[in-house]
Amino acid sequence: MKWFLLMLVMGGGAAAFFQPWKPAEGATKTERKLIAVAAKHRDLSSFVLATGIVRPRVGAEVAAGSRVSGILSKLHCDVGSQVKSGELLAELDPTEFEAVCRNAEAVLENAIAERDYAHAFFNRQKKMGKTIVSADEIDLAERTYRVTKAKVKQAEASRQSAMIQLGYTKIVAPIAGVVASVSTQVGETVQASFSAPTFVTIIDLDRLEVWAYVDETDIGRIQVGQLSTFTVDTYMGTEFVGKVSAIYPKAEVRDNVVNYVVIIEVLEKHGKILRPEMTATVKIALEAGKDVLCVPNGAIRTDAEGAYVMMRDSSGGTVRRSVVLGFRGRGFTEIASGLADKERVLIEQ
Repeated sequence: MKWFLLMLVMGGGAAAFFQPWKPAEGATKTERKLIAVAAKHRDLSSFVLATGIVRPRVGAEVAAGSRVSGILSKLHCDVGSQVKSGELLAELDPTEFEAVCRNAEAVLENAIAERDYAHAFFNRQKKMGKTIVSADEIDLAERTYRVTKAKVKQAEASRQSAMIQLGYTKIVAPIAGVVASVSTQVGETVQASFSAPTFVTIIDLDRLEVWAYVDETDIGRIQVGQLSTFTVDTYMGTEFVGKVSAIYPKAEVRDNVVNYVVIIEVLEKHGKILRPEMTATVKIALEAGKDVLCVPNGAIRTDAEGAYVMMRDSSGGTVRRSVVLGFRGRGFTEIASGLADKERVLIEQ
């Protein structure tokens, strides 16, 4: 009998143990621990983080080439060479072009001689008058003189064109900068029938900018003129200063992520040398609030009625307090109205 009662008690306890637990009515399965923090005055700031790439500005990377065909006879620079605007970079063999110039000079001299003779003949015909020579002969002399004058102008234009073509055999730097690449070597023949062949590419390292790829969720807060800072991997301890100079209207989609290109003009390089294609980490500063009443972002809640915070009431319970929000930073939010200084709001720990 005792064993039967013992087994009955143990069975009932086991049955109670394996019954599914149900929370008491009005309770939650996990109680959230709330702590009270005081609203305080502080300075707020916010920024947008983005990755970027250092790129040459428009006109800061130029390919220098030849406008005429020929054999490259001299190359006066190499990769990494510092060049000035107008400095001689390369020369084509000028023999053929010099011959064309000499021929143009000869044609011009012949045209000048014919013009001078025709001018003198025309003057003689006019002096003799119509009593000795006919009017037709005088008109013909005048016409011949005008034709020879036109031939002189034509020969002068041909000589000028030949001189220009000869000048194209000397390739000079269109901008000051560093030679980034050399595409043609001495002895190679270049053809410029359809496009100018590239000899060297020059980059002005003083005219670089940063292309920051800003997420579509943040692009609405970016404006031209906002200051920014950025770092590159090779100078981890240096923050370069820039400002937003342009925002591209067309998005770039990469891996199904929509980004917009924001151009950062470099203002301060701290004596460092930036190079194209360097990866940059960009922080774009947004608006800031000075000495404003703030609470942590985690204390702000919103619903259909607007923003509010939770506070303790006199009985130790919680009560809702509607607030009007101001500037929102990365850690704190400004309370424009609805709270007083040092009032305590609830936030999850």
